[in-house]
Amino acid sequence: MTTIAAMNRMTHTKGLIMTFAAVLILSPDALLVRLIKCDVWTLLFWRCLLTGGMQAVFLAASYRTQFVQSFRNIGRTGLLSAAIVGTGSLMFVNSLKHTAAANTLVILAATPLISSLLSWLFLREKIARRTWVAIFVCFGGIVLIFSGSLESGLLLGDLLALGATFMWGSNLVVIRSGKTVNMIPANLLGNLLVVPVALLAGAQPGSVSPDDITFLLLVGGVVLPISFTLITLSPRYLPAPEVSLILLVETILGPIWVWMALKETPNASTLVAGLLIIGTLIVHTLMSVRAQKLRT
Repeated sequence: MTTIAAMNRMTHTKGLIMTFAAVLILSPDALLVRLIKCDVWTLLFWRCLLTGGMQAVFLAASYRTQFVQSFRNIGRTGLLSAAIVGTGSLMFVNSLKHTAAANTLVILAATPLISSLLSWLFLREKIARRTWVAIFVCFGGIVLIFSGSLESGLLLGDLLALGATFMWGSNLVVIRSGKTVNMIPANLLGNLLVVPVALLAGAQPGSVSPDDITFLLLVGGVVLPISFTLITLSPRYLPAPEVSLILLVETILGPIWVWMALKETPNASTLVAGLLIIGTLIVHTLMSVRAQKLRT
């Protein structure tokens, strides 16, 4: 029993290290998007092309002779997931260009609850009472953010962030509906789908400055591929509620990096809403962890 307990502790520790590493690597994403000065469509072109390219390298190394077959295996469910991922990326980046980084990240923190709501609607999964309470409280926080943005002209960016939240929440539901299929190829396709859309919308890939190239390489070549890979792997070693709880750290760190580098201070409505949403999600996640332990 002692050996089994030690192995469980090692597995848990490995999961904690992977998840915290993912959060730390991902947390500068919003800042890097704000630092890139090229137009939003050129940014999307390079961000998604580089991320998709790195994912392709990872998949090719993992699947080797089965690389092409991995895309065939995703079927219609995977194609739907790819379309959702691409749309979510478009909304997320545009949101960061039209509102405060704190607004975007706080709204996105509600993604797991949006996923629960959509799972209830489309998969008929039961929602615990604590989750219903958390959903209503978080929606109240989002409304509070919107009210503050009405005065500052940031409402469009907030609406895009809410759209990205629904997209990524929907993607979690789609992935759950196709549990037996590896959806990493679908995520790759989702990134690559943005590339022609960005070109049609007016992207100018050759117009980026040397500074922008550096930031784009960091985002598409390091930050997104590594963090998303670690986030995908971490649930193998940690319960999903614990992963969700740790990922909330990015909602706190992201605005801090933007504030330190760009002196962008969230308004009072966002600060209050952020405390409300993050506090609710922490309590909800801790209750979920406790409920899961009681079941086992």
